[in-house]
Amino acid sequence: MKASAFVYPWDVNADPAAPGRIAALGVRQVTLAAAYHSTRTLTPRHPRHRIVTAEHAAVLYPTDDRWRGRRLRPYPAGDWAPGDAYGEAATALADAGLEVHSWVVLAHNSRLGAEHPDTSVVNAYGDRYPWAPCIAQPATRAYLVDLAAEAAVRPGTRGTELESLGWYGLQHLHAHDKTASVPLGDAGQYLMALCFCPTCQEGYATQGLDAAELAAAVRAALEPLWQGTAADEGWAGVEKLLGESTAAATRAWRDERARTLQETAVRAVRRAAPDGFQVLLHADPVTYHTGANPGVDPGHILSVADGVVVPCAGGPEPLTPFAEQGREEAVLAANLGVVSGMGGSPGTLASDAARARGCGATEIRLYHAGLASDGDLAAVREGLAAL
Repeated sequence: MKASAFVYPWDVNADPAAPGRIAALGVRQVTLAAAYHSTRTLTPRHPRHRIVTAEHAAVLYPTDDRWRGRRLRPYPAGDWAPGDAYGEAATALADAGLEVHSWVVLAHNSRLGAEHPDTSVVNAYGDRYPWAPCIAQPATRAYLVDLAAEAAVRPGTRGTELESLGWYGLQHLHAHDKTASVPLGDAGQYLMALCFCPTCQEGYATQGLDAAELAAAVRAALEPLWQGTAADEGWAGVEKLLGESTAAATRAWRDERARTLQETAVRAVRRAAPDGFQVLLHADPVTYHTGANPGVDPGHILSVADGVVVPCAGGPEPLTPFAEQGREEAVLAANLGVVSGMGGSPGTLASDAARARGCGATEIRLYHAGLASDGDLAAVREGLAAL
C-alpha cells in the first residue's frame, strides 16, 4: 500500500539529515508544499530553528511571467521559504529516492482577502471572510486556475494534490479563533457559508432567487441556532431551516461553480504537465461541505481527476462513496494523522490503514512528517513495516 508523507520545504532545507530520515520511514513518496496558507509550525529536529512562522499565504518558488500586470497574483514567501525553497527541497528528497508530488493550497488565502476584500465570501449578515476567496467570481477563478497550473507542475515533480479547490466557509483555524461558542452543526455551517457578493447575488437570480430575500431568509433560519436550538443534522437540516426548493436552488448555483472550477483547474494542470502526471484533489464526499477538503460529487470528480485524498481522522467511512463508483484505476488515498500532539494516532497506523483499505483506500497519506516527534516517527516506521 503506497504511502506518502506531507512535508514543508522548511522541514528539509538546511537539514541534510531530513531526506534520509523521511525515506527511512518506509514511504515511497512525499507531498511537498508548493503553495501554502499562513501558518506557524514546529520543526522538532531542524539544526537551525524550532519555530517557522509563515506570515501569509505564499508560493514557495519563483513565479513566472504569467502574472505580469495582473491585479490578483500569488505572493512570494518571506524569509521562511526564500528563493526556490520548493525546488531545493524537491531535489534533496528526490536524491534520497523519494517520488515528489506538489501540495497546492488554492482557495484559502487571508492576505488576498485583506488586500482585495471584494474577492472574499460575504455572508448573509454582510461579514466578509478574508480567508475564503469567492470561487464564483471570474477574476478569482482565473487566478486560482493559473496558480494551480504553475504551482502543481514544478520541475522534477511527478504529480500534485490540490487542496481547497472549492468553497471555503466559516470554519477556519484562524489566529485565536473564537467561533465555536455556538454549535451550528452541518446546517448552520452551510447557511453561514452562503456567499452574497455581487457575483453570487446574480448567480442566485439565475436560479429564481431574489438575493435580498434569500439573505433575510438565511438570517431568520439561523436565529434559533444563535439562541441555542440544535438544528437537524445533514442536508435535511438545511431544508428544514431554509425550505426544500430554496435550499436546492442555492446548491444548484454553488455546486455548478465548484464543479466547473475543478474541471478547469485540472485541465490547466494537465496542459502544463508531462505525460503520466498524477492529479489528485483533497475532497469530502458530502457535496455541500466547505473547507480545505471541499465537498464533491464522487462520481463526477473521479471522472475529472486521477483520484482523491480523503480526511479519515474520524474513521475511513468517507472513502466508501468514492469506492462505490467502481473506478478501479482511481487513487483513493486515506489521509491519516500521525502527529499525536495534534490528535493523530501513529501507534495505530497499521490497523487504521487496514480499515481504510477495507473501505476502498488504495494509498495512504501521513500528516505530517515534519511536525511529528521522534516517538511518532518511530511508530510510523513500525506501522508501515507491518503493512
